[in-house]
Amino acid sequence: MKIAETVTFGGSGLDRAAELRGDAAAMERALTASDSRTILFWRGKPLLEDGPDGRGLARLPLSHPVLSEASADPFFLGREEGAAIFAHDLTGWTPTDQDLSAVNSFVDRSEQVHPALPETCRFAELRSVMTRISPRDAELAASGRALLNWHATHGFCAVCGARSQIAKAGWQRDCAACGAHHFPRTDPVVIMLITHGNSVLIGRSPGWPEGMYSLLAGFIEPGETIEAAVRREVWEEAGIRVGQVTYLASQPWPFPSSLMLGCRGEATSRDITIDPVEIEDAIWVSRDEMLEAFAGRHPKLLPARKGAIAHFILSNWLADRLD
Repeated sequence: MKIAETVTFGGSGLDRAAELRGDAAAMERALTASDSRTILFWRGKPLLEDGPDGRGLARLPLSHPVLSEASADPFFLGREEGAAIFAHDLTGWTPTDQDLSAVNSFVDRSEQVHPALPETCRFAELRSVMTRISPRDAELAASGRALLNWHATHGFCAVCGARSQIAKAGWQRDCAACGAHHFPRTDPVVIMLITHGNSVLIGRSPGWPEGMYSLLAGFIEPGETIEAAVRREVWEEAGIRVGQVTYLASQPWPFPSSLMLGCRGEATSRDITIDPVEIEDAIWVSRDEMLEAFAGRHPKLLPARKGAIAHFILSNWLADRLD
């Protein structure tokens, strides 16, 4: 797929400068350099800033007073125009006099303002803004969010159970007790455009907003190929057999730590038998119906979330741009 890397969170060309992660002297210089910057997170929400050219990821100097409240050392994300860029976590801060009822909900449009920052800077849920920020901002936000989440949930050694320590500028955890090394986890997930003639198979999970459907998806199991995972997941969830499978595009999905592997498969059967444990519903939708849904004119069907690879694949299927 020629336009594969135009998917949200992909294709910005960030210089991750992995060779510097284990260089203590280089990291010390970066942490004290006047042109180094950091992006700030609160409960997984990146700090955005309103500017003359629109909204973007805020980049703070490492001397900013708000960083005194950060819960751990910063993580090195790479370089922008030769300058180091880090990520800090402000999860320990508890906002006062701000509505927090929507935080961590399926649709969180709430935004939070820290008293040490101007009103133009607000913490916002990444899923609600991912289509309105630049590819570079999206890649940095996705990388920082996924990395911070991994550290928050992997503080102990999986070998011996002792507490592990951050290493390699945030890209590793080491266990002093047994010597084990642990690395950030990424879970591979297949998400598939399953077609039969001029129709596409879509489904919905329990708890989704009414009318919201998307492509079927599932985690790849140990010892399984991408193609086998596509066929297994579609059979398990919808009772549909799939023949030929081809790869389309991938998308880092930091909610919390997945890599979505977009594929196309041809169904060899049409009769749906859903597994209610896996999904709530699955239906075949014609190309014309999907066009109506994308145009907002379908009486019952909503399209997949904008910015997600499902929306990307479906929109390019409708436009005949999958080759």
